[in-house]
Order: sequence, then structure tokens, then C-alpha cells
Amino acid sequence: MALRFIGIDPDTDEQNCPRVWVDDEKKELVFQGWKAGEELEGEVRSTGPLPDYEAVVRIPARMVHILREACDAIEHPDVIR
Repeated sequence: MALRFIGIDPDTDEQNCPRVWVDDEKKELVFQGWKAGEELEGEVRSTGPLPDYEAVVRIPARMVHILREACDAIEHPDVIR
């Protein structure tokens, strides 16, 4: 796996925080975020199943610019960042 680190929550303590990576080989975005609580998981399940091998995580809106960068990185891997 070739993970490329994109960014971290700008309001972080740099230890326990949301982060974003791009997997250049699989062409996937990888997220570390806060685990969803039961109430949020229930809302998610109301739109469809949540298999045991999937998870719901929360990413704060203040990371939108990092998510955009990750999307650009995976869509245009030839552009050096």
C-alpha cells in the first residue's frame, strides 16, 4: 500500500485527531476520524445496512480544504503537491 498523507485537523493536538490520506495504488481516500455514536449510526442505518466490515466516522467541516486536496490528489496524481 502506498499511503500519501494529505492533512490533519488544523485544530489538533497532533495525537488523537482526524487525518486524511490517499492510497495511490488503490485510488482510495483513507480517513481517521471520530467514531460515530449509536444515534448517528442509527441514522445511517435508516438509509441502508451498515455491514460489520464498514464504519461511520465523523470529520469536522474545518477539514474541507484537506478533503478537497485529497480529492484533487487522487483525481490528478500527476500534479506535484
